[in-house]
Amino acid sequence: MLKRLVVGVHRWLGVGMCVLFLLWFCSGIGMMYWDFPAVAASDRLQRSSPIDLTRVKFSPADALGLAHVAQAQEFRLNTYDGRPVYRVRGAGTEVVVYADTGEVRGAATTALMLRVAAQWARQPAPAATAAEVVDVDQWTVQSPLRTLRPMWKFSWPDGQRVYVAANSGEVVQYTTTASRIGAYLGPIPHWLYFTALRKHQHAWTTVVVWTSGIATVAALLGLVVGLWMYSPSKRYRYNNQPSRVPYTGQKRWHMVFGLVFGVGAATWAFSGLLSMDPFPPTESPAHRASGSRIASAVRQPLDGASFSGDSLTDALAPLHGEDVREVELINVGGRPCLLTTFGDGTTKIVEPGGSVEPMLDDGWLSSVIRAAVQESGGGEVRRLTRPDLYYMDRRRPRPLPVLVAELRGADRSRYYIDPRTARMVGAFSEREWTTRWLYHGLHSLEFPLIYERPLWDVVMIGCMLGGAALSATSIVLAWRVVAGAVR
Repeated sequence: MLKRLVVGVHRWLGVGMCVLFLLWFCSGIGMMYWDFPAVAASDRLQRSSPIDLTRVKFSPADALGLAHVAQAQEFRLNTYDGRPVYRVRGAGTEVVVYADTGEVRGAATTALMLRVAAQWARQPAPAATAAEVVDVDQWTVQSPLRTLRPMWKFSWPDGQRVYVAANSGEVVQYTTTASRIGAYLGPIPHWLYFTALRKHQHAWTTVVVWTSGIATVAALLGLVVGLWMYSPSKRYRYNNQPSRVPYTGQKRWHMVFGLVFGVGAATWAFSGLLSMDPFPPTESPAHRASGSRIASAVRQPLDGASFSGDSLTDALAPLHGEDVREVELINVGGRPCLLTTFGDGTTKIVEPGGSVEPMLDDGWLSSVIRAAVQESGGGEVRRLTRPDLYYMDRRRPRPLPVLVAELRGADRSRYYIDPRTARMVGAFSEREWTTRWLYHGLHSLEFPLIYERPLWDVVMIGCMLGGAALSATSIVLAWRVVAGAVR
């Protein structure tokens, strides 16, 4: 009776989930090589103009005053519409001040947005087709972008589409023909990112959580049935020969694929569920407090008093003629420095006195971090030169070397600080360690022995092809079940 019930539940769950399983496995291969289009900080840097320091007429202190910001959490000099601008971020808002005229940037005109988009796309402005975006489309369905409407979309005949927010005049989304095709082969079907569903945040979350949960149960029940029916002693007959599997045809293939790939199907469905954070957060207040303390010790707020117009220009004199795209004013452990970023993404630190270094001194920065660690209950600070089990990223190599602050006691947390930028580039609490193994480990097979490419690609593609084959057999069987039920 129990066996019949389990088989029946698995059969009908399979009828409902088989197509979605096949979609997930096939699009998972696409996810390995294509992501959903987005505008990253590196994209903004690469497509911006070099800073012409001769046009900087206002000092950082002037910019703080014009922005009406007493203390800045972030303070950058870069370009906008070909002009040098200060970007002052404080209290959750960003104010942009033109460094050549002292004007505070307001809402953007259509002409200005077109110039910005044309510069981004490196295409002539007259060739663009402009359209106001007042509702979500496929490429602006994410929650952060939905809050930036209204925006304008500028399209060129070569397939480039640049989305510019009307309030800020900033490029907030960018797609090409290739990136859109890649998204349809990977992220959109894999995440169920179809516009009609995704634009409703709560409904989309509910659908993904429930389908992932039901898929997990279906896969586990199938595995139970397969093990239940499997006969190590070969008590069944197949082609007049002893057999461990009682079925023939598609059911036989389904059971064989299920025994081989069923565990993977169940763990992938379950880890996909975890990607939605369905359980209440368990991050400890101690972890948040320690992270904030270390981050604040490394990077302190700026009041602009240490940076006059002359000192900024003079400090950057050794970099004259170089492709400087951004200058970030930072206060590291109470010492003001300039973090300069070049067109190729590399950085240099301009320290007090005008010395130019590739990174901050490890010993001095370690002492700054160590003082914050001691306030958090103690721990150690060490230098990391190779990725460890938690500090790794296959698509975007993380900076190395970094300094690692490992806390002991109740808050067993770990924080990674990049000496090139004095920026925290990674943090893990006990909850995130669990996520690392249950989500990233099970869903992306991020395990040490198979982490390196191309071995990882071979293993992942093999597993997903096996899961797709299992799903394909279930579609054939589901068709037979439904056809038999409607007769």
